[in-house]
Amino acid sequence: MKNNPVAWFEIYVDDLSRAKTFYESVLNVELEVLGDPNDPSIKMLAFPSNMEGYGATGALVKMDGMPVGQNSTLVYFACEDCSTEEARVEGAGGKVNQTKMSIGEYGFIAMAFDTEGNMFGLHSSK
Repeated sequence: MKNNPVAWFEIYVDDLSRAKTFYESVLNVELEVLGDPNDPSIKMLAFPSNMEGYGATGALVKMDGMPVGQNSTLVYFACEDCSTEEARVEGAGGKVNQTKMSIGEYGFIAMAFDTEGNMFGLHSSK
């Protein structure tokens, strides 16, 4: 496989506004409204992306019938130095689960919970 096998991700949330504020604060990005052409009741805010570049993008999703904080998928966000984003987590209303640690030749990671109870990872090479 030549490209990243991950094409898309969704992080389910209860409070879209609260989750938007959290991720924009921690990752220092702006999320954009993304509509679902098949179901206007689904509300989505997309992470920034470059469809020509490496990696996957995704969205925060508010959808009836989809519980939050109970799945087994973990999303890692790429960072220049994951300790920078880790330092923003608690101030944005989340909780750090694992501070920055080495994963050997693969760089560094930190783990945190967002305001909705979803665990996510931060990854950097330094």
